[in-house]
Amino acid sequence: PIKIPEDLPARPILEGENIFVMTEGRANRQDIRPLEIAIVNLMPTKIATETQLLRLLGNTPLQVNVTLLRAEGHESKNTAPQHLERFYKTFSQVRDSSFDGMIITGAVEQLAFEEVDYWDELVGIMDYAKKHVHATLYNVGARKRVCTIITAPEVRLPRKLSGIFSHTINDPTNQLFRGFDDVFHAPHSRHTEVRGEDIAKIPTLEILAESDEAGVLVAGTLDGRSMFITGILEYDRDTLDAEVSAGCGQGMEIAPPAHYYPGDDATRPPLVSWRAHAFVLFQLV
Repeated sequence: PIKIPEDLPARPILEGENIFVMTEGRANRQDIRPLEIAIVNLMPTKIATETQLLRLLGNTPLQVNVTLLRAEGHESKNTAPQHLERFYKTFSQVRDSSFDGMIITGAVEQLAFEEVDYWDELVGIMDYAKKHVHATLYNVGARKRVCTIITAPEVRLPRKLSGIFSHTINDPTNQLFRGFDDVFHAPHSRHTEVRGEDIAKIPTLEILAESDEAGVLVAGTLDGRSMFITGILEYDRDTLDAEVSAGCGQGMEIAPPAHYYPGDDATRPPLVSWRAHAFVLFQLV
């Protein structure tokens, strides 16, 4: 099970989906050494992201303790301060701890590095992870990490890449993809990319999974301690649809996500075709 606070909003949702969660009180009575996982949640929709990631982490036979982290130098516009104070810690509160794994997720791609008000803090967290975290997953914000650490250029796309795309695995023997099909689907929702040909020039990185349409999905360091995902496998059924509605509500002209609505008919509810592989990947990471 995954250990979470009893009053976390994600709890009733996950329990309703038969995801095995355990409250802190019950977990503290267990005589077991759990995995310690930190989630640096920089997404604007924090509660939705918590639920999505906890859903995937909860589908494991191991007990998992999760520590939610937020940027101390950033004021969230979409999450109540009470929620952040109750369920989140800051990096300064955990910097003397160590974790088995860390997930860093965030949406900063349309801003220059100097425009991100928590960028220096994030760089500090990433440097900390090199010594205090066994393995780190850079989710969504991976492109910024790739660009700053290994000098691969970030390229702005002529139009937003959004939809569900088919991918293949470059090395089927890699343990991260144990149980995967030859072809699998994953959601993408981004304005930029790091091109495969630029990653291929970097001797410390390898491309693990990619798409003819969407480009690189997963890249990782040769030592297995860092992995970068450019897609968003934790997305719910209606997340891309909600992004379209939000953009239209702001007066933006947004094309429907590719391969998302049955028959490309936006009046029909989308079908989930990526969740099973998302569960497998997050178990094996």
